[in-house]
Amino acid sequence: MAKKWVYMFTEGNADMRELLGGKGANLAEMTNIGLPVPQGFTITTEACTQYYEDGRKINDEIMAQAMDGVAKMEEINDKKFGDLNNPLLVSVRSGARASMPGMMDTILNLGLNDEVVAAMIAGNPDPAFERFVYDSYRRFIQMFSDVVMEVGKKYFEQLIDKMKEQKGVKYDVDLTAADLKELAGQFKDEYKKQLGKDFPSDPVEQLKLAIEAVFRSWDNPRANVYRRDNDIPYSWGTAVNVMPMVFGNLNNESGTGVAFTRDPATGEKKLMGEFLKNAQGEDVVAGVRTPMPITQMEQEFPEAYAEFIKVCDTLENHYHDMQDMEFTVENKKLYMLQCRNGKRTAQAALKIACDLVAEGHKTEAEAVAMIDPRNLDTLLHPQFDAAALKAAKPLGSGLGASPGAAAGKIVFTADDAVAWAARGEKVVLVRLETSPEDITGMKSAEGILTVRGGMTSHAAVVARGMGECCVSGCGDIVMDEENKKFTLGGKEFHEGDTISIDGTTGNIYDGLIPTVDAQIAGEFGKIMAWADKYRKLRVRTNADTPEDAKKARELGAEGIGLCRTEHMFFAEDRIAAFREMICADTAEARKKALDKILPYQQSDFEQLFEALEGYPVTIRFLDPPLHEFVPHEEAEQKKLAEALGKSLDEVKAIVEGLKEFNPMMGHRGCRLAVTYPEIAEMQTRAVIRAAINVQKKHSDWKVVPEIMIPLISEVKELKFVKKIVVETADAEIEAAGAELKYQVGTMIEIPRAALTADEIAKEADFFCFGTNDLTQMTFGFSRDDSAKFLGAYYDAKILENDPFAKLDQNGVGKLMEMAIRLGKPVNPALHVGICGEHGGDPTSAEFCHRIGLDYVSCSPFRVPVARLAAAQAAIKEGDQGCGKKSFVDDETKEKLKEAAEKAQSIARELAETSAEVAKAGLAGLKAGIEEAKRAYNESRKS
Repeated sequence: MAKKWVYMFTEGNADMRELLGGKGANLAEMTNIGLPVPQGFTITTEACTQYYEDGRKINDEIMAQAMDGVAKMEEINDKKFGDLNNPLLVSVRSGARASMPGMMDTILNLGLNDEVVAAMIAGNPDPAFERFVYDSYRRFIQMFSDVVMEVGKKYFEQLIDKMKEQKGVKYDVDLTAADLKELAGQFKDEYKKQLGKDFPSDPVEQLKLAIEAVFRSWDNPRANVYRRDNDIPYSWGTAVNVMPMVFGNLNNESGTGVAFTRDPATGEKKLMGEFLKNAQGEDVVAGVRTPMPITQMEQEFPEAYAEFIKVCDTLENHYHDMQDMEFTVENKKLYMLQCRNGKRTAQAALKIACDLVAEGHKTEAEAVAMIDPRNLDTLLHPQFDAAALKAAKPLGSGLGASPGAAAGKIVFTADDAVAWAARGEKVVLVRLETSPEDITGMKSAEGILTVRGGMTSHAAVVARGMGECCVSGCGDIVMDEENKKFTLGGKEFHEGDTISIDGTTGNIYDGLIPTVDAQIAGEFGKIMAWADKYRKLRVRTNADTPEDAKKARELGAEGIGLCRTEHMFFAEDRIAAFREMICADTAEARKKALDKILPYQQSDFEQLFEALEGYPVTIRFLDPPLHEFVPHEEAEQKKLAEALGKSLDEVKAIVEGLKEFNPMMGHRGCRLAVTYPEIAEMQTRAVIRAAINVQKKHSDWKVVPEIMIPLISEVKELKFVKKIVVETADAEIEAAGAELKYQVGTMIEIPRAALTADEIAKEADFFCFGTNDLTQMTFGFSRDDSAKFLGAYYDAKILENDPFAKLDQNGVGKLMEMAIRLGKPVNPALHVGICGEHGGDPTSAEFCHRIGLDYVSCSPFRVPVARLAAAQAAIKEGDQGCGKKSFVDDETKEKLKEAAEKAQSIARELAETSAEVAKAGLAGLKAGIEEAKRAYNESRKS
């Protein structure tokens, strides 16, 4: 039996998202629950995968099934595809299983050609109908040329602007049927000029090319960027949805809109959206015309509006989440074209989740699971200082499309935003309207300001998804993009001038307004409390200063997983002494210099212990190569020579001698302590003295410093450095007459350390995976240089993500698993964490939960992200709140233990028996394993 590549909407449901994509599954689901959906079909995501496997070609079987789908559509709709008397026109839309708004392609009005257009007009002499037909035709030619044949839409926009200028009108809707007929002819001429061939007139050829274009758009640059940012695998592919056209541009009794059942910016429970009369969906989303609020639809189309309100209630009660819907009204009749769980700001996500629990739609666990952890970042970023904001006078305002504060220098193109940001400039991207091609520039900018478009325009939707500040639809701006300037509030702004925008109020200000840290409370605290109920992974922070540590504690950190002591050496009052140590000729001279640093280090550690209030603090001993601490400019070297009583040539020789061909794999980490034991001695004294002092002041705290030795590759290295640490620490504790526990562990950041973790675990109290270096050494990529070529790796599909941003679970992850599997049996008390940048990445945190880490450690502002991600990992593993038992209970654990012991007993007997008896023993072993499986499955079912 041939593989099924095509499903009618009546054959699918919401559970078929992986096969039908989100849009196709939801169109099928809306059909199932009786909503007014134009009946079409979906070509599966598997067909997309097959398209790429076949060398970017649609095979005959897929196309044949698609044409069978067209035949069924013709029967359902009583129209014929390509027929002159009663033509069926269709839309062709993408639909991946994860929502990717604006990232892939859509073609509307497909099936039109000169003959069909003429026949349609001949059958209806109404001049308004003639205008509608030519409006649809010129739209189709432009969209098909741009999306399918990749002829830049700018050529057609220039022709439209020229026509409007000649006719003295402002909007497309003001053009007459004759104007649009002339435009359609100009568009076809432009198509032939650009491609050297006529515009295709065969509807079947149009359809095949359009389906190919949607599949091809899965691999377009903007989709690839969006997927990398949103953890969407390339292997998923996109579905294609083909459905009959309904026409919002038919007449003034028709229109199109986009709406949300709750406010996607604030989460407030109210219908929010926009509507345009006599328009197609692209007009709303692209922001070509500024639409009217959805509530105004009630005056224009009261019957359709009343039905739409019922649909909104039906969908939210059905999906138990805020819905984002696209719809069209044709001759006052409502048609639903799409629904999905709506994109929302982090602030809205928290409110909606809490409200859905209060309303009985969700359990607490389900509410925690529905929030994208990455979006929490936006809640934690600075907002405008209230006093400064009150004193500032807005120059103008638009729509507050995505909350937050942004201030920076004005740029007018996405490419400039990327380039300026790369050199450290904070920029605000100002555009007439954004398009999907602008995504990289939108990412690089602090905020986005557009002249056109509403709350559901491309700029607004994408900015909300990114958590980026956006003000859209500021019609008061007089824009001159070509000369990179605009006028607002009587002032002319040029590229490089500064502005500030408020994505909550929509206000726009001249100059830079200072910002303050965001305040988090209310729903944030409630969601975090729920998350903490379910998560198993503890969350620590990477912090080198008391300020960072305090901020992390406020955000829920349960300790410091990484304190980088080298950052403390760069302070003005310490660097001189450290350089003196580096330039010293003897151990005594080095110790003398280090004695000057000791009080500073001790003070630093005391402040950290105070800030953490008895929570664990992991202190990594000196890691970077020494050349990073010495001056490289001659003037600075001369100052150092004078301070040390050495000649300039001597200092230059020392600096030159510290240079290495590959410093990241050179004289650094534990190798420094092997070469210069006095460094480890000084740092140990500072840590232990600080801990003793803080413990004395706070007898109710449990101060147990964790000393971490970096860059271990051989257990003998750890033994050597640990001996120095233990002897120094014990001497300090004895001298102080104190009682203090401490731990000595190591970073696992060299593949050999992971491979020999069973040996290292005998000497270590804990492991901490330094995944920045572990990734670097596993891939053989320099993390400082890999960005130069990773773009080519993404394009070639060698890699889907930057392995320094998202943990490589197949390679680096296997090393981590191996280290745990080898280390834990040798040292059952071993605790294990991660302190690379991956600790704050949600997918990496889920992996860490899965392989049994005790904690993740990340930057302070990523702590809530990690807490939420850890909870979601536990919920996912245990099916919390979904009517299933969360984790294996004590009774089942006992059964599993008994079954395992039985299996082990049989295995031991097996080794002692003859081959004959061994067979029976093997059968018993299998029975023991089956018993264990049954016990586990019973616990899952219950």
